[in-house]
Amino acid sequence: MSSSPQPKPIHVDESPIDLERLRQKFPPWLRRFLPSGGGSHEDHHGKGMFGVVVFLLSESIIFLSFFFTYIVLRLTASEWLPPGITGPERSTFVILNTIILLSSSVVIQLAERSLSRHHLVKFRWLWLMTILMGSYFLIGQGIEWSQLDFGLRTGLIGATFYILTGFHGLHVLSGVILQVIILGRSFIRGNYNSGHFGVSATTLFWHFVDGIWVILFSLLYIW
Repeated sequence: MSSSPQPKPIHVDESPIDLERLRQKFPPWLRRFLPSGGGSHEDHHGKGMFGVVVFLLSESIIFLSFFFTYIVLRLTASEWLPPGITGPERSTFVILNTIILLSSSVVIQLAERSLSRHHLVKFRWLWLMTILMGSYFLIGQGIEWSQLDFGLRTGLIGATFYILTGFHGLHVLSGVILQVIILGRSFIRGNYNSGHFGVSATTLFWHFVDGIWVILFSLLYIW
């Protein structure tokens, strides 16, 4: 005798605020990061993206503490650059490296759009291009480090520069690793039949990494 199908669990939104009505007031690009239906059991994508947003907000607090520390030290230090040290230079190489990293945000967004339109081959090529652009940035940062005339222990300039760029570089490396994993999973048949949360989450993480670099570039190379 066949058993009857089990009813799906129902999660009632007991909040005094109508969260679904509030969610509809946000623009579509922001609405995709918020859970729908009061956090229904079936809304895995919405709940997952909301968790990613919370994670990125926590990462933002860490970066903000680094930025604030750098600004305070820069304004209060009696001798920021030790004698004979020129500090990081806004060279053509650094600017090119920055342009490539920021351009990768456009490429990865196009890749996600291609996947949402079921253009899987185009998605793979654009995704691979993002991986190469992120890898180029990391290699370029390593080359820049090897050519600097100061090290980690060279006063405040050395400590702050390497901590800030190193911590950001760790995030870039994490993003590239995630992209490699997702590119490999794209060859699994039917992998995206139930959605592409991993692609959306990684794309958002990559935009975050690029946005942080804009602030870092302004602090370290322009100021």
